[in-house]
Amino acid sequence: MKKIYLFFLFILLLVPSGVYAEKEAAKLSKCVDGDTAKFLINRKVYTTRFLAIDTPETKHPKKGEEPFGKEASTYTCKRLTNAKKIELEYDKESEKEDKYGRRLAWIFVDGELLQSELIEKGYAKVAYLYGDYKYTNILKLEEKMARVNKRGLWNDDEVRKRENYKEAESILKKIYKFVKKLL
Repeated sequence: MKKIYLFFLFILLLVPSGVYAEKEAAKLSKCVDGDTAKFLINRKVYTTRFLAIDTPETKHPKKGEEPFGKEASTYTCKRLTNAKKIELEYDKESEKEDKYGRRLAWIFVDGELLQSELIEKGYAKVAYLYGDYKYTNILKLEEKMARVNKRGLWNDDEVRKRENYKEAESILKKIYKFVKKLL
């Protein structure tokens, strides 16, 4: 089964999509989380959301920290911080900005598509597809491989273990606050 996915991935990489865009050089200004960063482009800082993926939350006001959120955020920040070359590519099938004013782009780190790396490691899933984006087929195939290999988000046992730990930690904090009030 893995050989079939790899074969199709190889074929997809060889077939040009017909949708080409110029890449824009950028420098990292600040890491935000696993799927968002701030980049300096032509002396202006832009908050940029990574196109077509979603990573677990690390600082969400309602969701809190989700399983693999820290790993995704750490991986993204390390790749961007250590990059010799960062390029952003805007997809012709996507809006250039989302409703929050963040740029939407493909992120290339030293020639490698960062979205692809995050999905391959199981730190992200394919999401927010509102058109026929240039690299979507590659990302979907890599997501299937991550699922088959039970990497990151797709490792049910690991996700359950982390969620149980988080729940236990929350209960212990409540007990601690209660006991503290009694003393």
